[in-house]
Amino acid sequence: MLKGLISFQGRYRILHQTWFAFFLTFVCWFNFAPFAGLIQKELHLSDPQKTTLLICNVALTIPARIIIGMLLDRFGPRITYSFLLMFAVVPCMATAMSHDFNQLVWSRLLMGIVGSGFVIGIRMVSEWFPPKDIGIAQGVYGGWGNFGAFGAEFALPILAVATGFVAGGASNWRLAVAFTGIVAAIYGVIYFNTVQDTPSGKVYKRPKKNGAMEVTSKGSFYAMLLSNFGLIFALGLLAWRLAQPKIHFLSLSQMYIVWIGLLGLYAYQTYQAWRVNKELLTGQKIYSPSERYQFRQVALLEFTYVTNFGSELAAVSMLPIFFETTFSLDHHMASIIASCYPFLNLVSRPSGGLISDKLGSRKWTMTVISVGIGISYLLAYEINGSWALPLAIAVTMLSAYFAQAGCGATYGIVPLIKKEITGQISGNVGAYGNFGGVIYLTILSLTNARTLFATMGIAALVCASLCAFFLKEPKGSFAEDYETNSATAEHALPSSSMLAEEVE
Repeated sequence: MLKGLISFQGRYRILHQTWFAFFLTFVCWFNFAPFAGLIQKELHLSDPQKTTLLICNVALTIPARIIIGMLLDRFGPRITYSFLLMFAVVPCMATAMSHDFNQLVWSRLLMGIVGSGFVIGIRMVSEWFPPKDIGIAQGVYGGWGNFGAFGAEFALPILAVATGFVAGGASNWRLAVAFTGIVAAIYGVIYFNTVQDTPSGKVYKRPKKNGAMEVTSKGSFYAMLLSNFGLIFALGLLAWRLAQPKIHFLSLSQMYIVWIGLLGLYAYQTYQAWRVNKELLTGQKIYSPSERYQFRQVALLEFTYVTNFGSELAAVSMLPIFFETTFSLDHHMASIIASCYPFLNLVSRPSGGLISDKLGSRKWTMTVISVGIGISYLLAYEINGSWALPLAIAVTMLSAYFAQAGCGATYGIVPLIKKEITGQISGNVGAYGNFGGVIYLTILSLTNARTLFATMGIAALVCASLCAFFLKEPKGSFAEDYETNSATAEHALPSSSMLAEEVE
């Protein structure tokens, strides 16, 4: 694997180009966090307003990941990722030009759409790597892409200070934020012109029906409806938060209108799910054993992603403020220290995927890592101003390792459930990561950092117990071929130059 990564040829070139696309979406998505304290002072925002903006940043990623997953399965990762990258310039410029709380809310809600890019690369990587290597490949994609959060928290404050002369000597956060969107849009054009969806000779599998996820049993259908409601609930929670008196964004009547709209959306989702699965529900279609999958397994992976990626979203969003207030640091220094958390993505998420590949059991890898998440966050619960700063950083990095390794382990399983709807499964699981982010950040807004750490720790331990009893090892987890039921040979992979010719 290491030799292939260095070669930058064939499937490894696609992996490099795709993780960098994800990296740029993450830089854009988290370009607000390092400047949260500064923007609060400049635009005279209250503490509740500042925390609400962090929630807005992850909220629309919930429905966006579902929609992106459907578009991905239909149009392929090349087109979908390229246009999402080009779209990123819109919320970045909107944020850079915001002058009050309301404008920031709209810009950060739009930015949440950019955060849905992760699911696209999951499908792209699964098309290019066989099951036996899928854990490490997805780990590299996710980990090196998530490194964009470190890029935002570490590099953007430096860029803002370095260009401060343009803003009369002040930190030029507006230019730094705008710059991230411009770079992403340019790379979107490059990505569109230099990658392809599958190796030559391999067919890109699309779902037979579009509009909702296809399930293979009646029980799975009702489990899917419950899963969909959870995502709608998270959006309703955000609307409630925006209607609080200290926020001044939605009135009570406007909140009810949003809730009615969300119920309408849920009704439409339910209708689409019924339409796609009508033959199953009416007994006209029975799936063969080879075609079946359990939605219960998807639901368990949704929960694991709440506890690992959901907690990562919350931690990355709040750690700059946490270190600034707990240890009385300058906001630039606090942001740089907090970047230790996302920095570990460079190795931790790939290691989670690698362990999943090499241990021989993806189920027990997931279970053990979830236990580590729980214990490390409960240790973080004890951090206070009397701690030595290096010790606090060490505990933070320990929790970062387990949370990010858990992300890699989760997506070492996701692409193995049902190939042709990998985009939709990835979208659902990914959306629950954002569900976790919304729930955790809402808890933070109502309580404090210690309560948040305790909640994330306990949730992870509950998740570990459920994985131990109910998570199943996917069929073909360690197959040598790209498809578990075919013999697609790796020698069919074209060279880098051949890929370029075919794309053109």
